[in-house]
Amino acid sequence: MIPRYTRPEMASIWEPQTRFKIWFEIEAHAADALAELGVIPKEAAKTIWAKAKDATFDVARIDEIERETKHDVIAFLTHLAEIVGPEARFVHQGMTSSDVLDTCLNVQLKRAADLLIADLDRVLAALKTRAFEHKMTPTIGRSHGIHAEPVTFGLKLAYAHAEFARARARLVAAREEISTCAISGAVGTFAQIDPRVEAHVAKAMGLRPEPISTQVIPRDRHAMYFATLGVIAASVDRLAVEVRHMQRTEVLEAEEFFSEGQKGSSAMPHKRNPVLSENLSGLSRMVRAYVTPALENVALWHERDISHSSAERMMGPDATVTLDFALVRLAGLIEKLLVYPQNMQKNLDRLGGLVHSQRVLIALTQKGASREDAYKFVQRNAMPVWRGEGDFQTLLKQDADVKKYMTDAEIEEKFDLGYHLKHVDTIFERVFGEA
Repeated sequence: MIPRYTRPEMASIWEPQTRFKIWFEIEAHAADALAELGVIPKEAAKTIWAKAKDATFDVARIDEIERETKHDVIAFLTHLAEIVGPEARFVHQGMTSSDVLDTCLNVQLKRAADLLIADLDRVLAALKTRAFEHKMTPTIGRSHGIHAEPVTFGLKLAYAHAEFARARARLVAAREEISTCAISGAVGTFAQIDPRVEAHVAKAMGLRPEPISTQVIPRDRHAMYFATLGVIAASVDRLAVEVRHMQRTEVLEAEEFFSEGQKGSSAMPHKRNPVLSENLSGLSRMVRAYVTPALENVALWHERDISHSSAERMMGPDATVTLDFALVRLAGLIEKLLVYPQNMQKNLDRLGGLVHSQRVLIALTQKGASREDAYKFVQRNAMPVWRGEGDFQTLLKQDADVKKYMTDAEIEEKFDLGYHLKHVDTIFERVFGEA
């Protein structure tokens, strides 16, 4: 987590003060449940809340204690006892450190998911607005980076909208899966604490009881969460790469907004570089990089070890903070994206009509030519045009083999751009539920 790529809303979830506040709430809710069960005095539970509910925990003091104890939860509990007083002896009864740590982590991941879902909603809204704006703006579709057949710029944005809609659904599912609580004690048997305490804490913290924990919440849940973030990052990268390609000088079909006073190069004053989308590609790599340690964290020794802990201390904040920043940046990029329909049309026309080759091929076969002959007739007229030697439609009209099957008027009809766009409404209806 570095300030350059951090938004305060997400960063606050991972600040030490927030973490200690969540730890306290877990302990205090557990104390309430223990009091109701008659395990600890009810007055003690009330005192715990009264003394520490509004406390600002001394992070430096906790760090000082941890340097001696070499244990973060014990350091926190020692500091909490300094705030609460004698009744602190009733805190953490029957619990183990993982009960606090794992439940807290899942609270944080759930809150992070809420922000990321809101980020995705902004991305989706931007994509929908711009997609309808350019629903029928023709541009060239490319495969292998080479001109293929016409599409619309609206369709390009619709593709992205459908992808991020899937991303949102996956994140909602990952949020649900990660929202569990474990207050089950050492090795998860509830030997020293009643399962009803876990149920009470889970409800109070907006979670569900983990069906079976082994002192730790199973890390397959976390693996799926971070894998979901990785897939979302891949989608960010895909759209960013598309923008980067469109902004190339030779293409220039769209480009990032260039603000007043912005500089593109320290050496070349003319430069307008796709710095935002390049940045998004880089940030996406970092989010994806955390998927592997999340998967490796699944395999812990026996009922528990802490080989996952050090990785999660980094990947929890880093992955969520980075993706949060990237999604907000992506939304702004799409909202302000400069689109150049005239350049799109110019690029469409660059190959002298070759983008209509498949229509001619199909027409020849429907007129009786074998597919092999039809392909040969079309390709031998296409290749000179590819080399800049003539116009495709003109060459077809001059080809004796083609003319055996098609009149000039029939050839001309196959060069209608609108033919390729006749189902745009259908696709928009599928993606957006409206055309």
